[in-house]
Amino acid sequence: MQTYPIPMTPGPVMVPPEILAAGQVNYGSGDTEPEYLELYNQTEAELRQLFATANRVVIQTGEGMLALWGALKSCLKPGDRVVAVASGVFGFGIAEMAESIGAVVKVVPIPYNQTITDWQAIEAALADYRPRMITAVHCETPSGTLNPLERLGQLKREYEVPLLYVDVVSSLGGAPVKVDEWGIDLALGGSQKVLSCPPDMSFLAVSDAAWEIIEQVNYPGYDALKPFRTAQQTAAFPYTPNWHGTAALHVAARRILDEGLENSFQRHAVVADYCRERLTKMGLSLYPARSAIASPTVTAVNVPEPLGWPEFDRRLRARGLAVGGSYGPLAGKVFRLGHMGSQADLDLVSRALDVIEDVLKTA
Repeated sequence: MQTYPIPMTPGPVMVPPEILAAGQVNYGSGDTEPEYLELYNQTEAELRQLFATANRVVIQTGEGMLALWGALKSCLKPGDRVVAVASGVFGFGIAEMAESIGAVVKVVPIPYNQTITDWQAIEAALADYRPRMITAVHCETPSGTLNPLERLGQLKREYEVPLLYVDVVSSLGGAPVKVDEWGIDLALGGSQKVLSCPPDMSFLAVSDAAWEIIEQVNYPGYDALKPFRTAQQTAAFPYTPNWHGTAALHVAARRILDEGLENSFQRHAVVADYCRERLTKMGLSLYPARSAIASPTVTAVNVPEPLGWPEFDRRLRARGLAVGGSYGPLAGKVFRLGHMGSQADLDLVSRALDVIEDVLKTA
């Protein structure tokens, strides 16, 4: 397998040795070993701190999309109304996911290089549609943007929307996420971004209001949330727990908390500012319409036209640098540097930018 000495992909990111080491559990099932329940409870408590919530946190085996699907299926029935605030690949994708399970979705569209600013459009959709759920994405990784969410929570309360569903997969730990303050009922996370774990775990904070709806819907699939409501009390999980993945999450969350959340936010902000300043000095243009809306965890850049994406990517990788392309309408047009978690490191980012500068000079 090809590896690169300068990993800057926007997830899965480089996994630190101590997190890799934490996953070396080679016996037993969480259903039979009391140590696993203790580990699960401890990890949940740490994730609550990252989410800034008193709500329960469910830890599931599977990449972050598991939480996104499971929360929709566990809370929506065919015919339920959803307002999807969509500003990028994942925002529009979540709307399509909700439609695929029978929900009736009204999309409030936002250009991919922008974030939420037209609150009147959202308010009009809520007043007209009276949805069961609002969906949004905090960090649109393919676009490198970060949406404001506090006002969305206020509107959810004002219009008495039962559920606010937010993808925080690429922001949690690298930017403030305030689940309780912002009124988020389903806050969805994944292991492979800021937490810097392998891509095998998902987790989500679930409000009391969401649990009541989960009970009513009674969805029975593998990704169902309902069995987790009593799993810790009964020590009976719905499937064999991933002890390795939970142990890695525990170490990862502990690393961030030991650093201090505010210190982690500051580290990500400093690295992001440095990255964007150097890129613009090279003559590259950032994809987000304004620097103020750019995410602290990922930078999206317009591909330099003389080279094109395939050749640009080939030249970077030939020099040991792996960055990410993008998806959907941005594919081939935008490349991304993931300065999140273990990769929010000034030395690593500096080396990456040196390579980009060299490629541009020799183009």
